[in-house]
Amino acid sequence: MEWEIVIGLEVHAQLSTRSKIFSGASTRYGAAPNTQACAVDIALPGVLPVFNKAAAEQAIKFGLAIGARINRESVFARKNYFYPDLPKGYQISQYELPIVEGGEIVIQVGEEEKIIRITRAHLEEDAGKSLHEDFHGMTGIDLNRAGTPLLEIVSEPDMRSAQEAVAYAKTLHSLVQYLDICDGNMQEGSFRCDANVSVRPKGADSFGTRCEIKNLNSFRFLEKAIEYEANRQIEILEAGGYVEQETRLYDAERNETRSMRSKEEAFDYRYFPDPDLLPLCIPEEMIEAIRASLPELPHAKRHRFMSQYGLSAYDAGVLTASRAMAAYYEEVVAAVGATHAKVAANWVMGDLAGALNREGRDISESPIGAQALAGLIRRILDNTISGKIAKEVFEAMWAGEGSADEIIEARGLRQITDSSAIERLVEEVIAAHPKSVEEYRAGKERALNALVGQVMKRSQGKANPQQVSELLKRKLSQ
Repeated sequence: MEWEIVIGLEVHAQLSTRSKIFSGASTRYGAAPNTQACAVDIALPGVLPVFNKAAAEQAIKFGLAIGARINRESVFARKNYFYPDLPKGYQISQYELPIVEGGEIVIQVGEEEKIIRITRAHLEEDAGKSLHEDFHGMTGIDLNRAGTPLLEIVSEPDMRSAQEAVAYAKTLHSLVQYLDICDGNMQEGSFRCDANVSVRPKGADSFGTRCEIKNLNSFRFLEKAIEYEANRQIEILEAGGYVEQETRLYDAERNETRSMRSKEEAFDYRYFPDPDLLPLCIPEEMIEAIRASLPELPHAKRHRFMSQYGLSAYDAGVLTASRAMAAYYEEVVAAVGATHAKVAANWVMGDLAGALNREGRDISESPIGAQALAGLIRRILDNTISGKIAKEVFEAMWAGEGSADEIIEARGLRQITDSSAIERLVEEVIAAHPKSVEEYRAGKERALNALVGQVMKRSQGKANPQQVSELLKRKLSQ
């Protein structure tokens, strides 16, 4: 039997407010345990929550960006459950009336686009953190995260492969960063995914029994967890068994999902409106002011890069994956000219991205600025250096040796373009390699590459390779 995977994602994006959603305590990451948990966060008797307006503004910004409905009135509810890192015994969230409903995200899968519908996005507070590894035979509780504002973004079950789920998560990750509402740091827990996975026979209308995989904090783990879980469910069904609805945990070391607990339904949490918080009312002028402040969004920017710079969907997708990367690229293009947009794209996506990945740096931390990279590209375009020598210059720039021009002069890397000098080298190589000359004249095109290589070697890489190739062809046809 052929099976179809059905996936929906719940993403928790930590909003980039300076203080918590219902208290004035700091949200700064990395503080000593329990130093950023005030009386409201730890639920001392008699304290009352006060809503942080900035959290609503950021949620509205997200809703407008995905074309969703912004509910002019939404309600906070108490989600009741008991866990050591939840001091109140309930989490303040939104249930029946969230701030954002509907909307869609457009994802790119290969050269194809697909629309993923959004069910809702609601505001809630984060819980604390249980520390199991730091104490022998005990568990520590750090309440610094308690009360941190989250936007939980719930998709419809519209994804049909792990690759689509990763494309959706990456698109969402890019969007919240473009909007400057979340820093997207997955290692610090600012962007976390829960995947709801089920399988069904291909062509079936009804959904299978779903399992939820909790707290996936990397795109790689998301993909591997979904693939493992789908195969696990298929094996159960093909053996005549049935899938139990449950919450599961992904073990990256063993590449498997493991059962945590039976899956809770909404009624298990005994939701009811929080009596300490009034309904959240959003004035129309606030929505319009936020709408006017929206930046150019990734999907629109990707299409503009394709039309304005003639880039492929893949190239445009890579270059617009982050707002900082897109800005860097456009600064390079502005300096070298739009006619060389593809050359600029190749350098940003190739050598620059490779160096950044090698050292685990963000583009904002690049030691080579956009203007400096443009300076290097200009020296290739005006034939001052070859593409091969440019890579040597790039590495020297990365190491902090100066600008492209300074390095070219200091190392004597200026390309030889003088025809008479190149002709002399070509004649020497032809005389020294009669066998390659004979093979080329016999129709073996690869022999020409060997001769070009010899000329480049004699010139220490400084000869213009195009001139060398043309001159060799002319000489060998005589």
